[in-house]
Amino acid sequence: MYDILELNQKTVIELKEIAKELDIKKSNKLKKEELVYQILDQQAIQPLKKTPTEKKATKSPETEKPIRARKPRSTSVNKPETKEPAKEEVSKPETVEKDSPKQQNERKEIRFKKKETPPEEKPRATPQHKQQQQKSEPKSEQNNSSKETQQEQRPPRKSNNNNNNSNSNQNSNGNSSNNTNHNNNQRRDQKSKADYGFNFDGIIVSEGVLEMMPDGYGFLRSSDYNYLNSPDDIYVSQSQVKLFGLKTGDTVRGSVRPPKEGEKYFPLIRVDEINGRTPDFVRDRVPFDYLTPLFPFEKFNLTGHAKSGLSTRVIDLFTPIGKGQRGLIVAQPKTGKTTLLKEVANAIASNHPEVYLLILLIDERPEEVTDMARSVNAEVVSSTFDEPAERHVKVANLVLEKAKRMVECGHDVVILLDSITRLARAYNTVSPSSGKVLSGGVDANALHKPKRFFGAARKIENGGSLTILATALTETGSKMDEVIFEEFKGTGNMELQLDRKISNRRVYPAIDIVSSSTRKEELLLSKDIVQRMWILRNHIADMNPVEAMEFMKDRITKTKNNEEFLISMNG
Repeated sequence: MYDILELNQKTVIELKEIAKELDIKKSNKLKKEELVYQILDQQAIQPLKKTPTEKKATKSPETEKPIRARKPRSTSVNKPETKEPAKEEVSKPETVEKDSPKQQNERKEIRFKKKETPPEEKPRATPQHKQQQQKSEPKSEQNNSSKETQQEQRPPRKSNNNNNNSNSNQNSNGNSSNNTNHNNNQRRDQKSKADYGFNFDGIIVSEGVLEMMPDGYGFLRSSDYNYLNSPDDIYVSQSQVKLFGLKTGDTVRGSVRPPKEGEKYFPLIRVDEINGRTPDFVRDRVPFDYLTPLFPFEKFNLTGHAKSGLSTRVIDLFTPIGKGQRGLIVAQPKTGKTTLLKEVANAIASNHPEVYLLILLIDERPEEVTDMARSVNAEVVSSTFDEPAERHVKVANLVLEKAKRMVECGHDVVILLDSITRLARAYNTVSPSSGKVLSGGVDANALHKPKRFFGAARKIENGGSLTILATALTETGSKMDEVIFEEFKGTGNMELQLDRKISNRRVYPAIDIVSSSTRKEELLLSKDIVQRMWILRNHIADMNPVEAMEFMKDRITKTKNNEEFLISMNG
């Protein structure tokens, strides 16, 4: 007799030989597992054929249906009344002890595998219990049969165990095959989702200003959110930063892809342009601090456009603005400085489309931000007065870095700042105290960064230019504003002063013509215009600011342009 462990250890050839000995049909076509189960089934059937005819004399259903025979425990439970079954109970453990260890292993495996069988086979146990109850009825016949009948019942028990073993193995194998099929189906579904998922890589093209992090990577900030943290941020890896030589403030345009599982941001996958140039051009650029600054010699034309007015004509005559100018508009409150900035911005945007125009509004009213964004064709970046000082500083730094990177690539950039006094206040609030405090509560080191901002304006030799026009508040009643203005007073090369007395008389623009001037204006104007301007300034010098502005307003409104006005002058 072979058990399932021995059969599993044998080879297919040995199993086929055993199958031939047991007269199993078509054994050559069967696989190893099927051969094992067929041999076990055949072993269970053959002992029935070899049993003697004496078993027919017994009336018990065990001889007729040996498969229904159960464990010896059932007989001991069903026969508690007579003394003879007690003797049998003593003899039965002896027979169990005589079993081979292989049979014990088989029974342990059968008990273990019965627990794994599906609940569909549970109804089969009910007729067996009925038969066991029927066994308990003919007590006298079973007592007379004694040990011979028990020995004859041994082979059917083995066959029953083998049958149960084969059935349980088939069920367990069926369950395992079902589980493997289910797992395979899940894997196929996952593969199909991965294989047939939509690929959006490279479809979306986005643009932003790079802000570097201390760890070496960066994010492209959107101008729609004033270059602050936003949902539109694009992740730039360290390898891309090193490959293209990117810095804070670089305007990068490229393709992105949607974030995958576990990712938070849209990553940049391809770089198309950096600051309007190819990546190869940007890689070899010279840093901003090593570029050669010059006096401005290319003049901005502020007249001749559709929205040209009196303000731009007066500025174009008395305080011409060149590419790379560092201009300071000194104004008291309510003198029309924001309107003046707006007109200058419209003039530059109309006459010089090659210039990139940035309007930076720091600590201003929200309605002015909306009005500026709607009336000027330029990029407006703002941080209103209800925002903290840290935000003012962050926005201003990123705008300055963006302008520097564009100048490094040869572009002309204009920044209109309103106002530099509020920006200096924000830097003073943010900077750590050094213990050295100037009058008005200004820290000694707080004005270094706003000076660096204003001092970045310059004309680059054989390159681009950075023009900054900033407004400075005076006579506000604050000692801090006076100190800030005094610090910036001599740093600019163009100064345009507005007078409150002129604006009180509702004369606009309220420009103090006598006090306003541009350094090295002979580099911006022709010789004829410079000579006539000298004559005009000598004529106006004896007038007060109100009379001078009224005189110029009366003469300029009667002519179409500044050339006609200069020709109409006597002398």
